[in-house]
Amino acid sequence: MTHGRGSGYHGIPRWIYLFAAAGALFVLLPLAAMVAKVNWRQFIPLVTSESSLTALGLSLRTSAASTVLCVLLGVPLALVLARGQFPGQRLLRSFVLLPLVLPPVVGGIALLYTFGRQGLLGRSMEIAGIQIAFSTTAVILAQTFVALPFLVVSLEGALRSAGSRYEAIAATLGARPTTVLRRVTVPLVLPGLASGAVLSFARSLGEFGATLTFAGSLQGVTRTLPLEIYLQRETDADAAVALSLLLVAVAVIVVGLSYRRPAVAGARSGTRRELSGP
Repeated sequence: MTHGRGSGYHGIPRWIYLFAAAGALFVLLPLAAMVAKVNWRQFIPLVTSESSLTALGLSLRTSAASTVLCVLLGVPLALVLARGQFPGQRLLRSFVLLPLVLPPVVGGIALLYTFGRQGLLGRSMEIAGIQIAFSTTAVILAQTFVALPFLVVSLEGALRSAGSRYEAIAATLGARPTTVLRRVTVPLVLPGLASGAVLSFARSLGEFGATLTFAGSLQGVTRTLPLEIYLQRETDADAAVALSLLLVAVAVIVVGLSYRRPAVAGARSGTRRELSGP
């Protein structure tokens, strides 16, 4: 039996490291091959061209907006799925998590037939003078559609791990449900919420299929960085590789930030102080 510095069991069979190394190489080797193909002499001019900077700026803005939407829609969904009990709860969870397994292009088609000119809601919007398809708003909706499950999964897991003990204590002390949510639940699962939001941002940043299908590829309007990379691949391979490396670097930074979060124990101790008062 092997113990680490903590009190938990940390023993790992040696043969596991072989498979772990194979898995790591499977991910790292393609990235290394891409790095080897980069034209480093022209790297800066390639990634700072007008079209590249425009696409990068659009990707960052739309990803930030879609992350805000994911938080606004995902937090209530995660709370209902983790704390609520109602008929059809499992079915609702399945549909919420469906974009995780659907090809993004299918999501784009679904959005197009919902918000497009001849779509379920698009016809009424068209009459009101609102056009969503093939606009920047369409990019945000496409990114939100594919990124929302990441926040829901992360936050629902945090809610289930945290349990409802402290919320029950706050309720017995006379706190209203909204007060419990604001002063107990949210602080308790804040690390999970932050992690889910960062992962949603990263997924939005790399979205391609749903965006192309629902929003098209209009420079400065809907052409995000993944779409720019796809177009550059047909005309300028060096630019496509350089932009791909830039996107990988941004994604690594973003995903890395999602794991630099305070421990749940720290959040729980803060909640205890909140309940105990001054």
